[in-house]
Amino acid sequence: MVINSLALNNYRNYLSEEISFSDGINILYGDNAQGKTNVLEAIYMLATTKSHRTSKDKEIINFNSDEGHIKANINKRDIDYRIDMHLRRNKSKGVAIDRVPVKKTSQIMGMVNVVLFSPEDLTIIKDSPSERRRFIDMELCQLNKIYYSNLSSYNKILNQRNNLLKNIYYDKSQMDMLDVWDSQLVDYGIKIIKDRNNFIDKINEIIIDIHKKLTGDKENIVVRYDKNVNEEEFARELCLKRDADLRYQSTQVGPHRDDISFYINDMDVKIYGSQGQQRTVALSLKLAEIELVKELIGDNPILLLDDVMSELDSSRRDSLLSSINDIQTIITCTGYDDFIKERLTIDKVYRVSKGIIQQV
Repeated sequence: MVINSLALNNYRNYLSEEISFSDGINILYGDNAQGKTNVLEAIYMLATTKSHRTSKDKEIINFNSDEGHIKANINKRDIDYRIDMHLRRNKSKGVAIDRVPVKKTSQIMGMVNVVLFSPEDLTIIKDSPSERRRFIDMELCQLNKIYYSNLSSYNKILNQRNNLLKNIYYDKSQMDMLDVWDSQLVDYGIKIIKDRNNFIDKINEIIIDIHKKLTGDKENIVVRYDKNVNEEEFARELCLKRDADLRYQSTQVGPHRDDISFYINDMDVKIYGSQGQQRTVALSLKLAEIELVKELIGDNPILLLDDVMSELDSSRRDSLLSSINDIQTIITCTGYDDFIKERLTIDKVYRVSKGIIQQV
């Protein structure tokens, strides 16, 4: 899988720019705040329908316009596709595949598979549970359209239930309506828990050898799925927590409160691990993600490395670079550094300055 070209119109600081990519290693370099990450964000949007930096599409559109466009030509299993994404400030986004509008943006899921690695990912181990849930959800949504649908339905029902809990505070006659939302919440929640459990099992099968290699065979890693509730107990726990839900006016139990944890030699890395160990685990997780995508889709994902090289020491950097020989990779960096030239065969280099992209 490769992206051949990308066109941006009124997208963040880009008024109208087009860039073509090699199917090998592509470098985007320039000073900070020039628009390098915006290119990767646009590709990520095509894969997931969402930005990794904001939940509001209107923040992505150029300040001087009410709409923006992302257009890309991709090749997947030797078949060419064109994807158009139309961003509107006051409406939901529109998507077309080969110029045919799709009814739901979810239909684009799985068309493009990307793995994004940014400096923020290096802190995923010690960040809040929501960031780790987001990691699971964004990968599963790319790999499984049904999961995307179930997660969307679950979140809508969760919001409806929470709104009802707030209303019941003022009007107790609405109490009977909780049973309706509870039944649906449990139905979709069980499906989400099962898919997340399978995902973590698959990650564990891959990450063990990767982490041993990174640590010179000194550390054994285990990723644990910290379920907020087991699927077979969800309905009962939701009923038991109803008084607490009414008191706090929000749902206290369910997969929206899940977490994952990482153990090295039976030690919780979040609590006891050094910063170096936490970063190594984060790198292992990303490398495992690449291999998992390859395994499940039978193709290579597109790898997006957003200014992450400068955040890694030489050994971790070498481990990352050695894993991308056969993957289309787009790297952003502030300087066209010697370590990149030495370790990689660069196919295309672009300089980014003030929303202008120039090949060098």
